[in-house]
Amino acid sequence: MTATTPPPLVHIDPSGADRHGEAARLRELGPVVRAVLPGDVEMWMVTDYALLADLAADPRVGRDWRNWGALRRGEVPEDWPLLSMIRLNNAMARDGLEHRRLRKPLTRTFTRARVERQRPRIEEIVTGMLADLPRHTGPDGVVDLRLHYAYPFPMQVICELIGVPQAWWPRFRELINTVIRADTTAEEYLSTQQERHERWQELFAMKRAAPADDLTSAMMAVNGEDGDTLTDDELEDTLWMLIGAGHETSISLIVNATRALLTHPDQLALVRGGDAGTWSRVIEETLRWDAPVGNFPARFPTEDIEVAGVRIAEGEAILAPWSAVNRDPARYGQDADRFDITRSDQRHLAFGGGPHVCIGPALARMEAAVALPALFERYPDLALAVDPAELTAVPSIFSNSVTSLPVRLGEPRLSTAD
Repeated sequence: MTATTPPPLVHIDPSGADRHGEAARLRELGPVVRAVLPGDVEMWMVTDYALLADLAADPRVGRDWRNWGALRRGEVPEDWPLLSMIRLNNAMARDGLEHRRLRKPLTRTFTRARVERQRPRIEEIVTGMLADLPRHTGPDGVVDLRLHYAYPFPMQVICELIGVPQAWWPRFRELINTVIRADTTAEEYLSTQQERHERWQELFAMKRAAPADDLTSAMMAVNGEDGDTLTDDELEDTLWMLIGAGHETSISLIVNATRALLTHPDQLALVRGGDAGTWSRVIEETLRWDAPVGNFPARFPTEDIEVAGVRIAEGEAILAPWSAVNRDPARYGQDADRFDITRSDQRHLAFGGGPHVCIGPALARMEAAVALPALFERYPDLALAVDPAELTAVPSIFSNSVTSLPVRLGEPRLSTAD
């Protein structure tokens, strides 16, 4: 039976300053709420874990932005900055046969085996960056672990994997920042769209002239082998999705896990007293407790549906609040807000679900599984250099982390290589 009382209307804080407090308040308001995003664009939010998991797998709820009624009616401005996360020409934003066509070159090339082959290179990058960290220490003895470790490490890994020239890496990071930031202007959004298009076209020309052992060359080689050819625009958006998700989530995962351990000494003690497999529990609990993506847009019902007694009409947008559902007490119990690596149920929705589940969890988990233990082994006295309350959230509706992670390294434990 459809509810007669309208669901609550909530303005989402674009700064992300109190992500988990906001998530808790959303859950308290009910399993379905109406959210207002920057620019006064409205979307539904489903805050119940089980309901959102069901929606992710529901064939009546797709990801194709062309089904968004508000966009079709011109109610969403063409220069709305958050469109860059929604209006894409890749598998993330298509359904059914189109989704499978667009995903096929990626699944055929971005394989678990290809990811696993990166492990020696990933370990080499981590070793070099950890040895170099003291050089970035300021006069006060503090180093920003996000800026000098968590950011450059996955950015280098994904750019090398895709085949992006090293000279482009800093600019690609700046372009991606305009996508995830809540304060991006319309002018910045349009400029970013144009520049990234030009960069990818230049890269494609380079790879056509001189193919290399990288993902871009591999995808171009298999493109169209089965009669389904991706256009350059589709290939652009596929690689753009991969480079954005392939480093932004890993940055946040490494930062959030490090922060969690440094602020939960009892859990850090369990890690230090455990075996190598304990780190996988750290990673999964971080993905649940402090997911790298706080909210993820957007799904669109292709027919009217009912969720917890609330009617959501065909073509209305649904925002997935991973931060809210991954701490849902109905799923995890009354201690859902507690960081606990011994938790029996560590399953989560940090990588989404259904046919549009993220394609990169193997890489993200591998990067964290190398970067985190190596960090704490190299710097056993690692400690936060500020009160945790002083850390500033990334100003984003989507990305969930902090803008910096100031730490004191302490004396390094030297390896045999030193």
